Amino acid sequence: MKNIVVLVSGGGTNLQALIDAENRGEIPSGKISCVISSKPGVYALERAQKAGIPSRVIDRKLYSDRGGYSQAILEALDEEKADLVILAGFMIILDERVPKAYPNRILNVHPALIPSFCGPGFYGLKVHEAALAAGVKLTGATVHFVSEVCDGGPIILQGAVPVKYGDTPEILQRRVMEEVEWKLLPKAAALFCDGKIIVENGIAYVKE
Repeated sequence: MKNIVVLVSGGGTNLQALIDAENRGEIPSGKISCVISSKPGVYALERAQKAGIPSRVIDRKLYSDRGGYSQAILEALDEEKADLVILAGFMIILDERVPKAYPNRILNVHPALIPSFCGPGFYGLKVHEAALAAGVKLTGATVHFVSEVCDGGPIILQGAVPVKYGDTPEILQRRVMEEVEWKLLPKAAALFCDGKIIVENGIAYVKE
């Protein structure tokens, strides 16, 4: 059974999707063993408590720079014996030490079809604003491994939704979350824990 540590910063809707999937038996080879929040008082911590999952707060505000904070996160992951780390609405960009210490063991979900609308500055509603401004007819979400390059790690799973007339960034964000993010993130976690993801030459493949 692999230990899954989930990093959060806010409401924790993706965390809830993972918890629900685990409770339904959809991640048979993995278990959410700890939730780590970048700030106190967020609803994601309440979700963890309700699910009986241990949690910790490593407050970004208590660290003067990204390096010190990244080191604290790294130490916590080591202490929790993390086999898989999932960034679920974690709004802090960690330095390269973390993905180097956990190569192809950190999952992130990005609310666009990478390589579109990704990289530094593309987060939250900004992604959906950019998609609407570009006039794309399809958007979606991507689950990928985290590398030293922002949103640049190997792509594992992608799913698309239509962009509809009258969509606002908020409406589009909700559609992407409900129809793609909440489904693909638990699926990717299950595939990882079952040993079904392989990475060759920087490209991820899912074994059938």
